This record gives sequence, structure tokens and C-alpha cells, in this order.
Amino acid sequence: MARLTVITGPSGVGKGTLVSRLLERHGQIWLSVSATTRAPRAGEVDGESYFFLSREAFERQVRAGGFLEWAEFAGNLYGTPRRPVEQHLEQGRPVLLEIELEGARQVRRTFPAGFQLFIKPPSFAELERRIRGRGTDSDGAISKRLDRARVELAAEGEFDAVLVNGDLQLALAELERLMQLDARQQKGPPSGRP
Repeated sequence: MARLTVITGPSGVGKGTLVSRLLERHGQIWLSVSATTRAPRAGEVDGESYFFLSREAFERQVRAGGFLEWAEFAGNLYGTPRRPVEQHLEQGRPVLLEIELEGARQVRRTFPAGFQLFIKPPSFAELERRIRGRGTDSDGAISKRLDRARVELAAEGEFDAVLVNGDLQLALAELERLMQLDARQQKGPPSGRP
């Protein structure tokens, strides 16, 4: 039976890399697409990059219970539309939602049947090394990311399972196991978006 898997964890823990590898190996998984009120950027496609909505349309969906979670960042609204998730689950496709901690908490309330998975680093020192190794953030931004990571790591007990991402291949195998995916059943239909 298909189910919704919610993945969260601190910045720098490797969520994006794990999700990319998982989708390469299991094309039957649908990666949830968020909705936003911000304008599309060059190259972004409606329904693939995001569902681009007017603020009025987004707020109507909020009032109607149309989002599993939503929040406002930098003056724009972002959220996970409920209906596409339900449609893919009804079709028997596993759905994956990669999201921040607060969003995961909202999904826990709005979609309690979802499986909630927390990704954590092998150590805080390793997380810091990864964040610094990116070479993209100032010292101030790195300090903020690390402070936020401490808060997020303290929440791991809220989740159905915790996966340590120390070795990518081992973490990927554990992710497949936790998602109840058969490692031999790879390369299903394209994971494409709606």
C-alpha cells in the first residue's frame, strides 16, 4: 500500500542528495510539489517546480483545508497541496515530502497516517564540516544554520524513525528499508511531477 513519507532534518545533513538518489533508483515515487505565491523564476515550470498561485487562490485553499502544511516566508506563502498527494496515493504511488521541521509538525496533524522520518548527521561536528565545506555561506549565516540545527536535532524524538546519514550508500539502503521499498524493484515509471 502506498504511503506518504515525510523527510526532515537540519540543513547540511544530506536530505537532498538522499532524495535524488532514491528517486533515481525508484521512479515510481512521486516527489511532492509545493505551491507558492511568489512569481516564477526563469526556467521554472508551473506544476513541476511549484504550483504558482495568486495570494487569493492560496488563501482560499488554506480556508478550505487544501494544504497539508503551509507557512509564510519573506512575504510569500508556501505550502503542500493536499489533493495531488492524495491522488498519487490513491493511484498506488508512494509519495515523498521533503520539508522543514515546522512543516513536518503540521503534516503530522493534518495527515497522521504519514510516515515521519528524521535525517541526522553522525555528529554535530560532521554537520558543521559539511555546512562549512559548501563554501557558500558567511560565518554569520553558518552560525545561524548551526543554531537552527541544534533546535531541529532536539526534535528527533517526535519522529517515527531516525536515520543517520554518515555513509550515503548505507543511508540510502536504510531509507529504502524504512520506506518499505524493494531494492530489486528499481526504475519504475518516471517519478515526474503532476
